[in-house]
Amino acid sequence: MTFLNQYSNKIVKYDLINKFQYNNILDIPKLKYILLNFHLKKGDTKLLIPLISSLKLIVLQDSKIITSKVSNIVFKIRKGHPVGCKLTLRNVKLTKFLFKLLNKILPKSKFNCINKCNNMFSFTLDNSLIFNELEKNYQFFKSLPKLNISVKFDECSIPEFFYLIKSYKLLIN
Repeated sequence: MTFLNQYSNKIVKYDLINKFQYNNILDIPKLKYILLNFHLKKGDTKLLIPLISSLKLIVLQDSKIITSKVSNIVFKIRKGHPVGCKLTLRNVKLTKFLFKLLNKILPKSKFNCINKCNNMFSFTLDNSLIFNELEKNYQFFKSLPKLNISVKFDECSIPEFFYLIKSYKLLIN
């Protein structure tokens, strides 16, 4: 994944320097982390083990279980019950996953629900079986919900943020 590191250090960084004015090199915005999460529907805890194991297969890192903070009678969820799982990627695993996402997953998939706020770019993959690791074990992961992916950048202005999204090829337009 040295290609992605070199791309971000040499091309994206110098393009940002040429396009925007910075007083210090440390002011240049960069990629902070990637957040992957699944949400259960109506407290269906039977899917919790496939969700955790699917994130473990995709990224080779353990995920954290999200529990509800308040009870909800409509969704039949009690306080403290699991409602999903999440995983935060940083440093080396971030570059590995971003490389796989940009080269293998996004060209094949349709993603929707694009949100751009607070220097975070979020989208949802409708079919999480696009990952080869999950497709090989289809019988275990056939009923997975949508995978939410959020990419967080350092503090930057709106033009810098859109420039970073386009330079990493996350947004085609």
